[in-house]
Amino acid sequence: MSGNITRPDRATATREAILSAAERLFAEYGVVAISNRQVSEAAGQGNNAAVGYHFGTKTDLVRAIVRKHTAPIEAHRMRLLAEHHDSTLLPDWISCLVRPVTEHFADLGSPSWFARFGAQVMTDPTLRPIMYEESLTSPSLLRTIEGMNRCLPDLPPHVRRERNDMGRHLIVHVCAEFERALADGTPEPRANWHECGTGLIDAIVGMWQAPVTR
Repeated sequence: MSGNITRPDRATATREAILSAAERLFAEYGVVAISNRQVSEAAGQGNNAAVGYHFGTKTDLVRAIVRKHTAPIEAHRMRLLAEHHDSTLLPDWISCLVRPVTEHFADLGSPSWFARFGAQVMTDPTLRPIMYEESLTSPSLLRTIEGMNRCLPDLPPHVRRERNDMGRHLIVHVCAEFERALADGTPEPRANWHECGTGLIDAIVGMWQAPVTR
């Protein structure tokens, strides 16, 4: 043991390095295209089995990346729910859906990778359930969806499911493209994550309130 660095400290640092490297590589190239060996090398690990040792399978690694970001997003959403818990206005509930995500990306700074990572995972049918499963364990998200549903009591169930899916994809892919633009320095109509969130809220509110053709 050297200095004051303990074995648990080294293990934590190694795990964080692997998570960061994997998130970046998966975001840029896709999960399938990247091997555990490449992640280990990018994380500065001489042992190519480091990913397996610390996380298990690649699926376990993806889940660990998702969970790393879930807690701060949950904290943002709980704060918003405290403000809007008794609201009867749909934009307030859509704000509880969107703002925690865009605020978390703002907290990460630029470049960040999680938005693009999420978009990559959502296109993989074997990994997509991880995103859904983690969402279903979020008490704040379930409360948000309940609030949205109360604002739209007459919406047919199949339309509700359809628009839930549309909203989810819109958030994932708009955030991924905005994150990419920030990293590349590409001009965007929205100047920052707060404005990006505002645009998403407006669009999703309009989608939910759109007429239903029968």
